[in-house]
Amino acid sequence: MYQNPILYADYSDPDVIRVGEDYYMVASSFTYLPGVPLLHSRDLVHWEIINYCVSSLPFEKYDRPSHGSGTWAPSIRYHEGTFYVFVPLPDEGIFVATSKDPYGEFKLHCLQEAVGWIDPCPFWDEDGKAYMVFAYANSRSGIKHRLDLVEMDVTCTKLLGDPVTIFDGEQLGPTTEGPKMYQYQGYYYILMPSGGVAVGWQSVLRSKSLKGPYEYRIIMHQGNTDINGPHQGGWVTSVDGRHWFVHFQDVHELGRIIHLQPMCFNNGWPFIGTEQNGDGIGEPVREWRLPAEGQPEYEIAQSDAFEGDRLGLQWQWQANPQEFFYSMKGHAGLRLFCLSNKTRENYLWYAPNALTQIPQHRAFSVTAKVRLQGKELGDMASIGMIGHQYAYLGIQKTEEGHALTLYTGDVTVNTFEGEANETLNVSCPYKGDTVYLKFEVFENKTYRFAWSEDGIRYTSIGGANPLRRATWTGAKLCLWSANKNNWLSEGYGEYEFIYIEDRSNC
Repeated sequence: MYQNPILYADYSDPDVIRVGEDYYMVASSFTYLPGVPLLHSRDLVHWEIINYCVSSLPFEKYDRPSHGSGTWAPSIRYHEGTFYVFVPLPDEGIFVATSKDPYGEFKLHCLQEAVGWIDPCPFWDEDGKAYMVFAYANSRSGIKHRLDLVEMDVTCTKLLGDPVTIFDGEQLGPTTEGPKMYQYQGYYYILMPSGGVAVGWQSVLRSKSLKGPYEYRIIMHQGNTDINGPHQGGWVTSVDGRHWFVHFQDVHELGRIIHLQPMCFNNGWPFIGTEQNGDGIGEPVREWRLPAEGQPEYEIAQSDAFEGDRLGLQWQWQANPQEFFYSMKGHAGLRLFCLSNKTRENYLWYAPNALTQIPQHRAFSVTAKVRLQGKELGDMASIGMIGHQYAYLGIQKTEEGHALTLYTGDVTVNTFEGEANETLNVSCPYKGDTVYLKFEVFENKTYRFAWSEDGIRYTSIGGANPLRRATWTGAKLCLWSANKNNWLSEGYGEYEFIYIEDRSNC
């Protein structure tokens, strides 16, 4: 048996395919880059990160944080030997990343410049023609309940004609989005969430013709379970012919976590989950039989000793990656340089060089051994949590010598670069240049910092901090070095290791 959620981690807007006996899943990344993580599994339950589909975004805007923008809900398909990942940028258009090798480099090109087009999914019909179904972002276009279909060339480089509306859900399916198109036993199906992220449901459209008209039905909802949503995902058929549906659940502070549901067909209609309350609509399951036994039990990497000369795949920057952010060559550990911010205050919310990671547990602890090689006053090396309220603890070079400093931030405008206020809450003298920094996230959705000289005896610092989500993502843990005076500096923080421990149910 397996337990839901299969990943207590913010891999939002998942889509999944099977190629042979291997499963591949993609997810949203927004302002965090490299973007659109590509995950691999052999049983749909245990996953590993193997690549990113977007190394960086070709717009100067993304050289700085652009919260809530960037890579939205992607889709993945495999067609004639090529992996196609459709990536919507709600402010720039629909992009396509392609590769012959899921472990190799993905090349990104623009399919269509547009504002407000989101959630695209490609489909190759039996006659050889190719199409894209997509939705609209209400925040950009004023539309949130319409699905359009447009023909494109078979290699997904240009559109052929104008989009046509195939579903208007203003009454039936408000906030219809995330469409995924399939063909099965003579029908075209479009699976889609409706009703919104937190309280919506799963719907399906069905037609004998690609262009409709389509029938509509609700096929999974929260019902009498505690799994709210349940929201956007993808359908995949396993090697043995069984059907499965991967989707997310919004748990707010830590984002949108991943569930796996059994799926079957009843009189030509998909049915997801199990019937639990007699209303004829499926509800999500908490546990079910494994799709495949005896397969590798992959895990997502978390802790890191920073060996080798490149970052692990668990890490993303808060903007386009730059080589001058860090170094791992010719020395032990990870060096994050104490950069200034050329455009505004040097706050964490504005920092492109904040190195982030998606938490993998509902409660956890993070410990890092940090050495500050400060060159200028204000140089700081820190660890923390990024969200609409955030905090970070670091070792900082001050006029009196080194100090342990704890900052908190409050985001007042949470889109694009936004606006934030920061406060220095605690500053206490510290004799050395090396310190163990720690924080623990609790199940009551707070977290608290501590420090140690020897890595054994820890002293708490500051009070409880409220865990808050970021824009369209869960809160993320981070490592950040900066000059808090916003001066140019050649200083850096050296991170010997980071150790992350699951503290759920402790």
